[in-house]
Amino acid sequence: MAEAGSEEPPALPDSVLLRVLALLPLRDRLRMARVCRRWKRLALDRTVWRYVDLSPHRITSRTLWHVVRWRLCDSLRTLRLRGTLRSGGKRRLLSPALLAALRQRCPQLRRLCLAETDLRPIPYESVPPSLTALELSCCEIPAAWFCGSAARALPQLRHLVIHNVPAFSDRHLLNVSSQSRLKTLSLSSAYRVTETGIQRAAPHLAELECLVLRYCVIGDSAVDFIGRHVKHLRFLELIDADSLTDAGLACLAALQRLETLCLDFRDNVSPGAVIALCQALPQLRNLKLGRACFKDEVFDKIQASLPHCSFSHTP
Repeated sequence: MAEAGSEEPPALPDSVLLRVLALLPLRDRLRMARVCRRWKRLALDRTVWRYVDLSPHRITSRTLWHVVRWRLCDSLRTLRLRGTLRSGGKRRLLSPALLAALRQRCPQLRRLCLAETDLRPIPYESVPPSLTALELSCCEIPAAWFCGSAARALPQLRHLVIHNVPAFSDRHLLNVSSQSRLKTLSLSSAYRVTETGIQRAAPHLAELECLVLRYCVIGDSAVDFIGRHVKHLRFLELIDADSLTDAGLACLAALQRLETLCLDFRDNVSPGAVIALCQALPQLRNLKLGRACFKDEVFDKIQASLPHCSFSHTP
C-alpha cells in the first residue's frame, strides 16, 4: 500500500505489454489471459498471434484443430509444429482438411516449420499457397511432393530448409527449384541428393542468394554447375565436401558476389587453392574452414593473405 502523498507507479501501456506477450511461449500467453480482463484482451489480441510456436508441445490433431479454429487468425505469419514420428504415436498431426482450415483462417501465413511430421498422406496442393518459407526437419514426405496440377495454386517458395528428411531426393530438388524462385536453399543430411540432381537443379537457381549443403554428395562437377549458374550467391556453406578438389574449388571463383564462404573438407584441397579462390572473390568478408588438414602456419598464411576478410577455422 502506497504511503500518503506518494504516487502509484504508472501502468505499462498496452503497446509495451503486447510486445512482451508476443515474446512469451504459447502456454504462458494463455495463462496471462487469466490474470484480469485487460490482460485477457491483450493476450488474445491479433498482433500477439503473428508468431506461434507449438513445437515444444506434443499436441494432438484435435488440439491443433481447436487452436486453428479459436486462436489463429489472419495476423499469423509463422507457425511451428512438431508431430509424433519419434514418439511412437500413430496418429498423424496434419490432414488436408486441417491445412484447408489453416489456409482459410490464416491467409497471410508466410513461414511453416514442421518437425517429426508425417506428410505422406498430404498432397502438396494442400499446403497453404501463401507460404514463402518452408522448413522440414526429420519429416516423411511422399515421392511426388513439391509438384502439383495447375488446378490449384502452389506455394511460391523463396526459402526452403530440409534437415534429415530421408525421402528428399533429386526429383524433389528439381521440382521445387523449377517451380519456385528460391532465395535460400539449405539441405542437411539429404543423402538422396546426388551430383546429378544438383546439376539439373542449378540452372533453375539463378536467384539463389544463400546455399547450404551439409553432408550431401558434393564433388567437383556439382560445384562447377553452382559456379556457372548460381551467380547471385552471397552465402555458401559446403560441409563434409570430401570429394572436392582444387579444380572444383576454382569453379567457385565465378561467384563474384559471395560474401561468406564456409568450407569443410579433408585433404583433397590445397592451401594455395583456398587462397587463390578467396583472392578472386572481391566481396568476400568471411571465411570459415572446418576439418581442414592444414598446419597452424598454413592457417596463418591464409589469414595474412586475406587482410579484408574475417577468417576462422575449426581444428
